[in-house]
Amino acid sequence: MKANVHPTYYKNAKVTCVCGNAFTTGSTQENIRVEICAACHPFFTGQQKFVDTQGQVEKFGKKQQIAQEKQAERAKIMEARAAKVKTEKGDKPSLKDLLLAARKNAAS
Repeated sequence: MKANVHPTYYKNAKVTCVCGNAFTTGSTQENIRVEICAACHPFFTGQQKFVDTQGQVEKFGKKQQIAQEKQAERAKIMEARAAKVKTEKGDKPSLKDLLLAARKNAAS
């Protein structure tokens, strides 16, 4: 190995997690701080825990809520359109109905 090229290797580097768990390992840094470790990770603990550093979970929830509101509003609009078309069709006979009536009158 060349001298003064490689970083210092610490055999007993201390790793500290946000949850309070601490353990030692080998690293080029003497102290390491992490957000998730094996003691608090959902895969290892079996409990679901959201790590939300930028508000992404709340942002996703808001988008879902807005989408549901828009979908309900769209359903109301479609119901109103269907009711309007139904009332308009009930007032006037369609062209097809008029042609059928004319054929019947002409045949008799």
